[in-house]
Amino acid sequence: MFVLANLLNAFAQILHYVLNIYMWIIIIRALLSWVNPDPYNPIVRFLYQVTEPVLDQVRKRLPYIGGIDISPHNRYIYHLVSAGVPCTDNQ
Repeated sequence: MFVLANLLNAFAQILHYVLNIYMWIIIIRALLSWVNPDPYNPIVRFLYQVTEPVLDQVRKRLPYIGGIDISPHNRYIYHLVSAGVPCTDNQ
């Protein structure tokens, strides 16, 4: 049981790090949208390709707010709420 608990804890930590990195990618994309970057830049293309599937799903569920895209903000709030759910630590 001890091995399984450690395995699940390690998996949860890896998932936590991956979701934090993804959150920062969404924040960087939102900041880049303010400065109108070159769409042919490989970094910008990577950011759009990685974040567009998730943000597109959020946009479909949100109402239209006059040209303001709040889907990155929505994903950020969702991440903060889901990351704030406490995990039990058996130490």
